[in-house]
Amino acid sequence: MFDRFKRFAKEDGDSAEVSFNKLLILFIALTCCLCGLCWSILYLFVFGWGIVAFLPLLFVIIVGSAIPISHYLRNHKILVYAQILCIMWVTAFIQWSIGSLDQSGFVTAWSFVGPLVALIFLSFRESVVWMAMFIFIIFISAVIEPNLFGNRPVVSQQTRGLFYLMNIGMASSVVFAASAWFALTIKKEKGISDSLLLNILPAEVAEELKVSGKVEPKYFENVTVLFTDFKEFTKIAASLSAKEMVAEINHCFSAFDQIISRYNIEKIKTIGDAYMAAGGINGGECPPCNAVKAGLEMQQFMAERKTALEKAGATGFEMRLGIHAGHVVAGVVGIKKFQYDIWGDTVNIASRMEHHGDIGRVNISDATFELVKDKVTCEYRGEIEVKGKGMMTMYYVQKEAIF
Repeated sequence: MFDRFKRFAKEDGDSAEVSFNKLLILFIALTCCLCGLCWSILYLFVFGWGIVAFLPLLFVIIVGSAIPISHYLRNHKILVYAQILCIMWVTAFIQWSIGSLDQSGFVTAWSFVGPLVALIFLSFRESVVWMAMFIFIIFISAVIEPNLFGNRPVVSQQTRGLFYLMNIGMASSVVFAASAWFALTIKKEKGISDSLLLNILPAEVAEELKVSGKVEPKYFENVTVLFTDFKEFTKIAASLSAKEMVAEINHCFSAFDQIISRYNIEKIKTIGDAYMAAGGINGGECPPCNAVKAGLEMQQFMAERKTALEKAGATGFEMRLGIHAGHVVAGVVGIKKFQYDIWGDTVNIASRMEHHGDIGRVNISDATFELVKDKVTCEYRGEIEVKGKGMMTMYYVQKEAIF
């Protein structure tokens, strides 16, 4: 049965939001039709058969007919407009048929559901029009109190109390349910947007952006930058389909994301097959030590991944990895698809450490070694000529490094 409801007015290409809206308006319509039947029976019991008892039944007939029409034409807005018109004007005519707000138990309170439905399913501009119409109906009902039939039926105090309870109680419950739905939806969407923002920005930067709408550049004295790059990427990628290549890079970089998150290291960006991260931006103890630990785990993952792929008859990537510690400037650039980035000679040297490293090794600069030498076992490589930097001392971190 529920599967049939899910197909209400469904069209190919409907988004999840549109499909949900169609299902929601159908649910509201069926619920209101059930309420209309109950009201018709109640009015029949209180007033006898007549226009007052017939009007809720008329609501059921119109809205009930709009359901199959909307489904057949694949246009749920037909049901939306039928629902709004009936819930506003049928309740108004019930009010005016009984003759006063007190006699009817303020049945026109239900008319407010009309602008609410318009706000959910149509647009803000249209909901304003319907809200103005609601105010007009309330004004006529409260100030003029029209009596369509010239005499007002006698309604006992007990019955009026029941009317008030059903009309105001149930109408306000509907408004509360809709407001709660809006609040929960907004909270859920805010959670999703915050999560997405934290995926591309450090927590402190994300909060600053939300509060002020911009991010001031920040200087960091001690940051450890980590660079990776796959060996012969272009050659290996040429032997893979586009889907296979993207899937493999995603698999490796997703593993890197998990590794650096354990060591409080911030992912900065990826450029093709290169991966860049920085420790010390989010604080933490000994960012250079954490970067070295992460680098060793990343190289171990790549070695195990290559072995597994080769056993399956596929080709795996091999990787160089370099680390350098120093000062950087960090900030967010651009106004569209903005990106958090870091700048400075530290970034350039970290890239050189990667370029002059060997496959499967973690190559670190002399500056990094001085920060971790009491906790890490390293292999001295000597001085190596670096383009634009002259001779630079480098070290390989031993796999059996002791922290």
